[in-house]
Amino acid sequence: MFAFKNTRGRGLSAAVACALLLSAAPAVAAIETPEAKAEAADAAMVARSDMDEVFGPKMLKPGQYVWRKGSFDGDPRVIVSLSDQQAYLYRGGDLVAVAAISTGKDDKPTPKGIFTILDKKVMHRSKKYDDAPMPFMQRFDEYGTALHAGHNPGYAASHGCIRLPVEFAKRLFGVTEVGATVMIGA
Repeated sequence: MFAFKNTRGRGLSAAVACALLLSAAPAVAAIETPEAKAEAADAAMVARSDMDEVFGPKMLKPGQYVWRKGSFDGDPRVIVSLSDQQAYLYRGGDLVAVAAISTGKDDKPTPKGIFTILDKKVMHRSKKYDDAPMPFMQRFDEYGTALHAGHNPGYAASHGCIRLPVEFAKRLFGVTEVGATVMIGA
């Protein structure tokens, strides 16, 4: 069984490991139960702590990201913190990268829970919002919500998608595959 650990060895619950294992199955696209939302929030809290340990106490400005040098093993996993407006990339138990992001506004919130990447396109255009460009799109729910490159003003400003800095989105796109886990917490 997969064990998610931060760099100090604290593990998250078996529910996360189970959810991560289930995420490999295409039939399970999203787990939006209260338990999954709590697990995603816990993962975001651990990720914030890991960032301080790995990169130091940095405050990323809108559009910024940090990416560790080196080779890291393990399945990629993206953890999103809505309150911090940051996305964290893990490979196995190692934090590899962190980016400032822009998520959904209050009237069009980003969903919370545990998701899998369902579809990827280098260039996609929104079917809902005036053919808006969504470069390096990685869709994680049935409604078209996705990780993609876009404007990052430093606060929640999207229609629910997770906007990433362009270069981070490009690098992330090259690391993940359909079926990769995306955890979105408060």
